[in-house]
Order: sequence, then structure tokens, then C-alpha cells
Amino acid sequence: MKALQSVTSITVLVAVLAVNSVQAADDHQQRITVDDYFRLGQVSEPQVSPEGDWIAYTVTRQDLDEDASISRVWMVPAAGGDAIPMTGAGLSSWQPRWSPDGRFLAFLSERSDGETQVWTLRRVGGEAEQLTDTPQSVKDFAWSPDSKRVVLVLQDPTQEQLDAFQQGDAYVPTTPGPWVIDRELFKADYVGYLDRRRTHLYLQDVAGGQAVQLTGGDYDDDQPAWSPDGKRIAFSSNRTEDPDLNYNTDIWVVKAEPQADGFPPLEQVTTNPGADDSPAWSPDGRSIVHTSVIRPETHLYATQHLAISSAAGGDTRVLTTKLDRMIFRPRFAPNGKTVWFLLEDSGEQNLARMPVAGGAVERLVRGQDIVRSYDLGPGGEVAAVVSRPDLPEEVFLLKNGQLSQRSRTNAELLKNIRLAKVVKVQFKSSDGTPVEGFVYQPPGFEKGHRYPTLLRIHGGPQSQYDAGFFYDAQLLAANGYLVLAPNPRGSTGYGMDFCLAIWQDWGGPDYLDVMAAVDDAIDRGWADPDRLGVMGWSYGGILTNHVLTKTHRFKAAASGAGEFLYVVNYGHDQYLRWWEQELGQPWKPESRKLWERLSPFNEAEKITTPTLVLGGKEDWNVPIINGEQLYLTLKRLGVETELVVYPDESHGIDTPSHIRDLYQRYLDWFGKRL
Repeated sequence: MKALQSVTSITVLVAVLAVNSVQAADDHQQRITVDDYFRLGQVSEPQVSPEGDWIAYTVTRQDLDEDASISRVWMVPAAGGDAIPMTGAGLSSWQPRWSPDGRFLAFLSERSDGETQVWTLRRVGGEAEQLTDTPQSVKDFAWSPDSKRVVLVLQDPTQEQLDAFQQGDAYVPTTPGPWVIDRELFKADYVGYLDRRRTHLYLQDVAGGQAVQLTGGDYDDDQPAWSPDGKRIAFSSNRTEDPDLNYNTDIWVVKAEPQADGFPPLEQVTTNPGADDSPAWSPDGRSIVHTSVIRPETHLYATQHLAISSAAGGDTRVLTTKLDRMIFRPRFAPNGKTVWFLLEDSGEQNLARMPVAGGAVERLVRGQDIVRSYDLGPGGEVAAVVSRPDLPEEVFLLKNGQLSQRSRTNAELLKNIRLAKVVKVQFKSSDGTPVEGFVYQPPGFEKGHRYPTLLRIHGGPQSQYDAGFFYDAQLLAANGYLVLAPNPRGSTGYGMDFCLAIWQDWGGPDYLDVMAAVDDAIDRGWADPDRLGVMGWSYGGILTNHVLTKTHRFKAAASGAGEFLYVVNYGHDQYLRWWEQELGQPWKPESRKLWERLSPFNEAEKITTPTLVLGGKEDWNVPIINGEQLYLTLKRLGVETELVVYPDESHGIDTPSHIRDLYQRYLDWFGKRL
């Protein structure tokens, strides 16, 4: 299902590979290794200071000694120069946000008794000061335009959290009582069982005092955005009669005026039956730009469009109906004449803009420059986190049409590493459908030599491989593999029809496409047809399971967090809405036929490929019961297999020691068989 494109994008090494090119690296360079992953800094969250002279950002590292992910806030001069750490190395801090008056840099940190709070650093120097003090962790925050308040996103606290807070004690979890469930949607990955505690908006004065609740009800409120005059806050929320059964979020507006009794009235901005999210105000406060799904019947397969609505409600214009590509994080330009956004298209993620009135899309950063996130500066400059095939994410500045690198977090590591060449390929599936993908050629690649090849299937399925730095594929290629990273049908980036092609047909068109990627690599003379492996995580694991029931061409496989017998997931995972909308209610005879037809379990007797099965014990996205059933089925069929379950892990394998263990197990599995 929806996958994490991170360390669960599993890596593989070759134990012994007797080809000359494996030893052909330059004397002063080495190939990337497993341990290099723990030396990489993951750059994110660029924020331009109000004067435009500094860019703050976050660097996250996987710390094996602490066995934890540690984030740190840095800043770098916009004009270029050395980066400066703003927070300490031992305390995880993230999500930097400048106060509009430029006096403070705020961020989130868990340094207060384990609860995440907002902290501030003064621009003139000094130690970090705690701004918020709430019983529960702060999930998100945003400064008011006058820098006197912040809006917080907080989940309703438990009674135990409130009791500890009122007594001035740190909250220490005790043995929980039974979960009493009365919702249709009652599970979520990384959370577990859900109760009626919801996330709402609160206001916090910078001068002091306690946070005051601004919204309420049996709904979740998120993505707050202040109006330019500081009097209103827009946010996204599903306030339909039963939010558990649909994806219909809308944009709402509330006055930033807490009341002594009850909450301020809300104004509904959008009424579209699809999801409307990511609100941002126009400079004059009259309009709100946001993303919009206009084909809600296709739910997660639908294209997310760019839309502008009147802040008073009742008037929405969709600007990108003819573009048919995914839009992310729209923002008005400071002059209010254009809208900036991220645009996913054909293995790219562009930074783009278009006139507010509509018209042509201008792609400011495109091609192999993959933009992960961005922030608009006061003078028209843009800070962006950009990745390239040979460069992990770094901070860049776009100014006067020129893109210049500012942070160099991984420069020291990369200068001694010889990377794979990344080739974007186009080919046709067996039914004639055009398909794209990326091929990672081992360093020292020799034309005419055929390499052991790994088909690496992405998760989602509604996602895409792009030209950005892909550590896992680089690691595989560094050890002699040709790595295939196709975007089969079901992927985004190629229009809604392409994505929707696998609707009620998982393992159908997408199977044809990934096998066409293998055939294409063989036809080019790159892949060894006798040394093929297949692997994937989440939907990549699901499609891997389908591949195993349909072909014996692969000598080894690795199925991570994939589904096997679909009906066991109903009521056991977090996808109630997805299952019912696409496959129907499984107790109904006609629906049940579809559930069973699509399940790889019912074709399990055809599997002969040695298969490593993996997953997290606490995964409620794709529960480990799927992996357990796949493993036991293969065991009983006499197929070589092994099951690896990681304790305390959800859908992604996040603990550094588990990540390292995961890598090593892949080394052993594929090394022996390819």
C-alpha cells in the first residue's frame, strides 16, 4: 500500500561477482557501502529568513551509537558561505520557522520531558527557550504575521497526561487499560488503535500563558495557515457526517479569536466532494490557493489539481484540469500575480508557477534537478531542497533564474565515492503501452557485458521513481548489479488514466510493465537473463508476490511488507475506505469474487522462487500477518524461504540497528543466489 520511500527501499549486495568491472573503480575512489548510509545527512525543510539573507533547514542522520534518528537545525547564508548549526547534536530538533519580524527562529524538539514542544532561538544569540508548555506533544505550528502568537496543532490529551500536567509532573505512561472502540476507522500505522481524541487548533501567545483551544468537535483539523492580517486561520478538515468513511477534506476558516464559551464559528471555503488540502492565502487576503481532487470516485488514484477559492467561500477555480499531473504545496508569490507549486511529471518533480488567472505552466527547476520542498523569500528568491542522480538532497537558492547550491552536507562523503550512472529509459509494455523507468549501471559499466539484475518495484502504488539520488539503487549498483526502477501503470507522474489502469486489477497491467522493463534491459544487452532478482516493499511487495505467481524467471526474491490474502486485512489494517471503495465489502458475493481473484495467495502453488519475507511487527499499514501467511505457505510448499519480523517497527524500518540488520540479511540472501 502507500509506501515509505526510505530505508524500506531495501538494498542488496553481491557476495562474489567475478567480473572485471567490479574491480575497475578509480584508485582514489571507492564504491558506496552499507555503512555510508549512516554517514549521510538527509536535508529537508528549507526556510528563508524574513530579510532573505539566511536559509534555515533540517539535517537528519541515522545514529547507530544512539540507535535513533537525530535531527538538527542549521542555517546557511543565502549569498553563499559556511553553514552554521543552530541546535545541539545530542537533542533532536526539526521544523525551523522564522518569526515574521526576524527576531526568532522557532523549531520543534522533544527536550522537554519527552513531549514535543516549540522552542525559540533569538537572532541576537543565546540558549533556546521553550515557547509552548502543553500536556501533549505539538504536532505542527505556524507564526502569526505580527509574530505575537503561534497556532498549534495538538491532539486531545489523555486524562493521564492532563493529571500529570496539572500536578507539574512529567507524564510517564502506565499499563494501559482496554481499548474501547466505537469508530469504523479504528487503526492507524505508527499509532495503533484509535479513540475519539482528535487533533485541533490552539493559539499560544508568545508573551506567555497557556495555549487556548480554537477548534473542536469529533474531527481532525490540520495544515493551519494565517491570513495576511492575522485575523483568520485557514485549515483542512474532514467535517462530513462520518469522516471515517471518505477522504473528503475541505478548506475551512476560523477567526483567530478564542471564546470563553465554545469555539468561534467556522466558515466553509470549499464544498468539493473530493479532498481539498494545503491552504495558503493570497497577499490581499481575498483568496486561498490549495490542492483539489475533482474525481473523488477514484480516491487515491485521482490527480491532485491546483485550485484557487474565494476566502469567503462559494467560488473555486481549478487551474490545472488540462495538465493532469500531481500538484503539491501551492503558494502565492509575494506580488500575488502567480502561484508556485511542485509538479510531478514523468520521473521528474519540478518547481513551477503559473498565473493566477490561469494559462501556461512555467517550470523554473526541472529535468534531473528534483525539488523535494521549497520556500519563497521576500525578494522573489526561492530556497529549495534539490536532489540529482549523483547528489543527495541539498539546499539550493533560485534567484534571477539561476540555481545555486548553498548547503554541502554530504560533500566530504561523496568526493571519495564513485557512483552508478543513471539512465532514463522508455520502452513499450507487451500490450503496447509506453512505460518509463530508470536503470542504474554499475560503476565501470562495460558495454557488451551482461550483469546480474535486480528489478526494484516501488511502493504506493500511487508514487513514482524520479531522477533524484536513490541510495539503495546506488548501493546495489556499486556491488555489481544492474538495477531496474520502472514506473509501471499505477504510478503517478503520467496522468490519472495511467495511474487508474490497475483499478481492481492489481498484478495485471503493472505486472506486464515491470516484466517489460526486464525484457528491455535484456534486449539492450545489459541484463543477464539467467541472473534475475525481484524485490519491493509495501505495494512493491504486493506486486512482487504477484510476480512470483506468474513467472519462474527470477532466481531470488524479497517481499517486504506486502499483502498476500487480501481479505485478512479487512478490519485488521488502516485501509477500510480504500478496500471498500475499490474492492467492495468482502462479505458480499460479487465483491468477494474480486477479493479472491486478486489475492496472490490463491495462486501460491505456482511459486517456486526462493523468497525472503520481511516486515514490522507493529505495521498497521500492511500488517505482518500477510508476511506470516506468505512464509508459511511457501514453507509448506517446499519453497526456500525465511521470515524476518522487526520488533517495535511500523510500516517503515526506522531503527538504525534494524536498518543495518536488514541490509545484511539482503546481502546474504541475494549474494548466495545471484
